[in-house]
Amino acid sequence: MKFYKITKEDEELIKIALETLQRNFDDGIYHHTVGAALRCQSGKIYSGVNCDGIHGSCAEYITIGMAISAGEKDFDTIVAVHDNAPNFLVPPCGNCRQMLIEYCPNIQVILNDENNNVVKADIKDLLPLAWKPVPI
Repeated sequence: MKFYKITKEDEELIKIALETLQRNFDDGIYHHTVGAALRCQSGKIYSGVNCDGIHGSCAEYITIGMAISAGEKDFDTIVAVHDNAPNFLVPPCGNCRQMLIEYCPNIQVILNDENNNVVKADIKDLLPLAWKPVPI
């Protein structure tokens, strides 16, 4: 798997995700425990939190949905954060990896490598041999 060094813009994206989580964290309720931030190719940044419950939705889903609802179609980098995670970074779950492959197959994800170094990786490397929609 190829890792990329993070940039100052990536550090800012992490900061935005953490600020979003801190503003919305539900201590004791746990409906909002993960924050995410997304940088689009346009330069716009969107952020959101997870919505937990019987059929909850991850912060990455919420954030991608916000960007798509605003008319964005081209995505650059995404990050998810939690207060207690190493470097505050949470890798996308399997469902999020599949969603990212389908909606933004060229996106990069900020996460920790196996030594807890902050890096970026292509989503394609995080879910090899992923199912892809069949053209109609």
